[in-house]
Amino acid sequence: MKLLATLISIGAVSVTILGVIMAKTNPNQIEYEKYAVHKLTTYLETDVCQKTPNFLERLIKVDCNQVLQSVKPQIKELITSTTNRQDYIIFSIYKSEIKLDSWIPGYKFETVGVLNQFYTYNAEQK
Repeated sequence: MKLLATLISIGAVSVTILGVIMAKTNPNQIEYEKYAVHKLTTYLETDVCQKTPNFLERLIKVDCNQVLQSVKPQIKELITSTTNRQDYIIFSIYKSEIKLDSWIPGYKFETVGVLNQFYTYNAEQK
């Protein structure tokens, strides 16, 4: 019986310590915004800019990567205004719905933030 009580006590202390660690390392909205801006610009650089034909860039005399770097503040502002955070103390869920225009497809992202990390578990075009 003493062994069972000891194991239960150790388990309870371990769960409490883990909860405290998770609560202290639950990333905030600002950290999420940095993560989201980085992920979105990386996606645009690799998927959009790399697929833009060179003749089109030469025709309009614009470098896609330079444009992305110059609009980073607007991307951050867009993410800030379209993100909803649900805080559960030991982790947070971030939902972003980006819709610019009826001609451009919108995107929905769902990300969990836990232990100073972010994991996007749903990304879909709307």
